[in-house]
Amino acid sequence: MSIRRIALTSAAVTLAFTILAQARPDTRAMTCQQTQALIQSQGSAVLTTGPNTYALYVRRYSNACDWS
Repeated sequence: MSIRRIALTSAAVTLAFTILAQARPDTRAMTCQQTQALIQSQGSAVLTTGPNTYALYVRRYSNACDWS
């Protein structure tokens, strides 16, 4: 395998992982119910809140029980 092919493959893999790592659900395109369901199902989520902003949202409790 040539050095050029290795370099191109490495660059492609790095780019793919960078794109995947930056993908976040965009709350501007979601309903309130969709956003709530996402946070409830995952426990926490990093969500896009604006063109250049994001925020971490965490469920109130760490387990599946609701403590009322």
